[in-house]
Amino acid sequence: MRYLVRGRRLRRSPLRRRSDVVEARTLWAVIVLLLVMAPLVGGLTAWWADGSARATAREQRADRRHIRAEVIGRTSEALPVAHGGRQPSARTTVRWTEPDGDPRTATARVPAGTRNGDMVDVWLDSRGRSVAPPPDSMAIRLHTVTLGVCATAGAVAVILLGHAVVRRTAMRRRLAEWEQEWAATEPEWTGRRA
Repeated sequence: MRYLVRGRRLRRSPLRRRSDVVEARTLWAVIVLLLVMAPLVGGLTAWWADGSARATAREQRADRRHIRAEVIGRTSEALPVAHGGRQPSARTTVRWTEPDGDPRTATARVPAGTRNGDMVDVWLDSRGRSVAPPPDSMAIRLHTVTLGVCATAGAVAVILLGHAVVRRTAMRRRLAEWEQEWAATEPEWTGRRA
């Protein structure tokens, strides 16, 4: 690797071919792209994902409401269901009282193992259906970091794939040049005529 750093690959040499120069310059471009462009793509993607996730969370907080409800249905018959990486839950009937004093009931997800009479937190949408709670700051942060890392990895993969294509093309070109030069030089060395 030292010979690349000192620039020996770019020096004048009768054995140096155009494909060698292209390959050496491409290597420098790949290094710069990996050190500058890939993190920039990841950072911009994370910034965009953070803004988008925060806007979605704001919309969900505006649309959804949080209530404390009493479990009145039976949860032992329901099979626990894990959804969205959260704790296992079961569907059951819950009851709560609206601010105007009217009692309401609905089917909602409650933590698995909840018994009849327990108080649970329930999120409802504008139509009164049980929904998942809006994402908290930790979920938003995790979403942001995940998308940023994936975008950086994707940029690195594209850069390395492009470098592999350039190297393969340069190698084909180099072999074709060597073949042409050998076809011209061989008769002098072997005495054979083509």
